[in-house]
Amino acid sequence: MHTSQGPETTPSMPGAMPGATPGASPKVTASATVPTGTGEPAPAAAATTSTFAHEDVLPRVPLPTLEESCQRFLAWCAPLLTAEELADTEAEVAAFAAADGPGQALQAALATYDASDGVHSWLDTFWPYRYLGRRDRIALNANFFFLFKDAAQLQVQRAAGLIAGAVHYKRQLDQELVPPIVQRGQPQTMEQNKFLFSATRIPGTVQDTVRAPYTEGWPGPSPARHIVVFHRGAMFRLDVLGPDGVPHSLDDVEAGLHAVLEMGAEPPAPDTSVGHLTTMARAEWAAARQSLLACHPRNADALDDVETALFCVCLEDFAPADIQHTCDELLYGDRGNRWFDKALSLIVFADGQAGINVEHCELDGTTVLSFVDAVLGTPADEHSRRSGATDQGAPTPRPIVFELDQALRGQVRSAADAFAAYGEATATCTVPFADFGANTAKSLRVSPDAFVQLAYQLAHQRAKGRLGATYESIATRSYRRGRTEAMRVVTPEIQRFVAAMEDPAADAATRRAALRTAADQHVARAKECQLGQAPEQHLWELELIQRRRGEALGITEQPALYRSPGWRIMRDDYLSTSSAPSAHIQHFGFGSTSSRCIGVAYVLLPDRFNVYLSTPRPVAAEMHTFATRLREAVGELRELLGEEQEN
Repeated sequence: MHTSQGPETTPSMPGAMPGATPGASPKVTASATVPTGTGEPAPAAAATTSTFAHEDVLPRVPLPTLEESCQRFLAWCAPLLTAEELADTEAEVAAFAAADGPGQALQAALATYDASDGVHSWLDTFWPYRYLGRRDRIALNANFFFLFKDAAQLQVQRAAGLIAGAVHYKRQLDQELVPPIVQRGQPQTMEQNKFLFSATRIPGTVQDTVRAPYTEGWPGPSPARHIVVFHRGAMFRLDVLGPDGVPHSLDDVEAGLHAVLEMGAEPPAPDTSVGHLTTMARAEWAAARQSLLACHPRNADALDDVETALFCVCLEDFAPADIQHTCDELLYGDRGNRWFDKALSLIVFADGQAGINVEHCELDGTTVLSFVDAVLGTPADEHSRRSGATDQGAPTPRPIVFELDQALRGQVRSAADAFAAYGEATATCTVPFADFGANTAKSLRVSPDAFVQLAYQLAHQRAKGRLGATYESIATRSYRRGRTEAMRVVTPEIQRFVAAMEDPAADAATRRAALRTAADQHVARAKECQLGQAPEQHLWELELIQRRRGEALGITEQPALYRSPGWRIMRDDYLSTSSAPSAHIQHFGFGSTSSRCIGVAYVLLPDRFNVYLSTPRPVAAEMHTFATRLREAVGELRELLGEEQEN
């Protein structure tokens, strides 16, 4: 999903949207629907505003001045640098931003682009490069997952209910009946919803592309009526909408899924589960995809079935041993039972546990959380009723079969082996806090997200003996096509807080004062990021302009700023953190972002706090120590602030 960040999901406070009160949920204006005689849902009361009504009137992402970003960059990287490293970085920043420096020409080029017709944001070219330009595997490295709350249902019943909810949401979206999210009177962009259904990432040699509706080549909503169901490495096309577009009833869908389980009882022949190929590095997968197309004409039809499907459903033939095993399977479970390029893959295990794996290039966590909340927040039979579903007879699964020669079978086998080894080389850990949540932090008069971020820093200091670059994603959906900003967590105030906590001579009052000052600064920086006042993506895009157009602009060499200690060290994550607040999920997770980074995905709710950690196997011992120290830090900080209230 990026060079140094985890999935971007929420602002620093658990309110999920910019401007949210800590712990608040996004405000939505609901619009109930009832079925009509044709099966088309009609609004019981007209929606206040159609789904995409605000898109063209939202404010543009502000373009910072060069001077602003350079000043912020120096302030952000300074706590991580030695005096010598800071001096070197300051010299490079001065040269970059000088009147005759390369930064001025690059900034002018970006400003011209931002003002061009048809450009929605100065980040319009940044996001495709950042997500679609990555060349390593996206499985585990980029995709993220949510583990849903238990539902005490059998596998087929759970899967059918999720399908019904997703189909209902899709039909509401088609008619623009999904109410736009409004946070404190400020509409949020809903553009990403266009990439929930029938969207598929297509591998490319140099850069990937996206096949999706609402595009010039595929105008309007997807007309697809089918999903792809995986079982034991076999793939089946299953219609969930009838010929007239009316959804199949829950009974119909359940019968269709039972038929899939029967047809897929025997796994496919060895080395024929093509889903394994989606775990390859992107250029390798692009070459394999071309080989598939060249191998047999039927393969084009098979790819078309997968790529145009509304979404995937992965039925597993086993029950995970525990919560951590379940999370790991959602993140990088394979056995050929995934198509990691698909925007949404609902995964249901043999015991009815379920979750979702998400391809990240066009979807951030906030959008997917809204979808998940809508699906899980209403009973399946009510989704079915509201969507106008009718009994039409069980849909017949149709096997999706690829014709493979020996070379392609060899690629499938090697991809499967390589990804299995990659998964084994990843260490993970779940850290639940059943007795701590956002309400606890608020009762202690501190921002919940600031509290846990400070706990992460203290735990990291105690686990690794140092502070290190820490990333946190901040949502910027109040802007036109806004996605996220990159926040760097370590501030001078956090340094002083950790030093006070580690100083045996510091008394409780000193430690509390340092904690509150650091928390206040964390909230202030998060608000700046919500307003687009952050340096990293801006300076990164200027670097990309030099790569793309440097010769035409007379800047033939990469500016030295991008080789400075500050740029390298600030972006070399020791912790990559992101939050997903939803009462409908137990855990959220993503892979580590570098060889020494610990990925920290957390669900911080009013009454609980669950963390999923991931890191390369060589860092496993430090990760487990970090988990232990995190438990201690949360208790210690809670006690420290609690003492203040007692006195």
